[in-house]
Amino acid sequence: MKGGLVGADGAFLHTERRPTGREGGAEAVTGRIVGFADDLRATAVRLGLAPRAAGVVVPGIVDARSGVAVWSANLRWRDLPLRALVAERLGLPVAFDHDVRAGGLAEGRIGAARGSDNFLFLPLGTGVAGAFVVDGKPYAGAQGRAGEIGHIVVRPGGAPCGCGARGCLEAEMSGPAVARRYAEAVPGAHATAAEVVARVGAGDPVAAQVWHEAVAVLADGLLIALALLDTRLIVIGGGLSRAGETLIAPLRAAMVERATVQHVPRIEAAALGDDAGCHGAALLAWDAVGVAR
Repeated sequence: MKGGLVGADGAFLHTERRPTGREGGAEAVTGRIVGFADDLRATAVRLGLAPRAAGVVVPGIVDARSGVAVWSANLRWRDLPLRALVAERLGLPVAFDHDVRAGGLAEGRIGAARGSDNFLFLPLGTGVAGAFVVDGKPYAGAQGRAGEIGHIVVRPGGAPCGCGARGCLEAEMSGPAVARRYAEAVPGAHATAAEVVARVGAGDPVAAQVWHEAVAVLADGLLIALALLDTRLIVIGGGLSRAGETLIAPLRAAMVERATVQHVPRIEAAALGDDAGCHGAALLAWDAVGVAR
């Protein structure tokens, strides 16, 4: 979990990270989120600041209008009235939305997509989800489920996914998926996705093959997404975006090679790193109290 205190000028006055503790179950995670928010409020008061609003953004299926976290494959909650729980604890207005759509909002206003009114923001990390930004606004869809690119089936019959399907993009190309593929190829090996990327740069042929297959999976998933909603730009964030051109160059090439009716847009690394969601939560909170950024 990432949190912080953010001034009206967008500057972070305090930042903090805590473990999600998802092994304790949905109720424990909820308690940690609410407690974290309350601790940040207390920190603001100690620093002589007057908190005006809070922004909370979470993964999974989100109903931003009602403030409900509908479902999360990774955190295992269902129909959680999280906005109300945080507002009750803090006594402040609370903005609530999807973490990736909030990250897309931030990249569009102050990040790599600044000046672009039509783009796809795709963080690649523990999970995979996307935010389609259309006419400058993240598109949530009729039921708040737009952008769940991680659950496009790209390899039918492939690895099991937390959503219950097999061969989803998230199960084949997330950080844990890359680490798992390397461990399968090198029995007894334990390497994170970042370490696999480092081994690609060092000339490890097994790591290079694992990475090649992962990039191919991502290319297929993105081409499906582009066939549904054409964009001018793809901004890739999350932990795997730190691979830089080791990811972006072969991804662009794979997409060009595979594209049929799709136009392959410009692909950029996110400017806000894995703090995009935090920036987006702050923007939503300031919007809620009428401070334009």
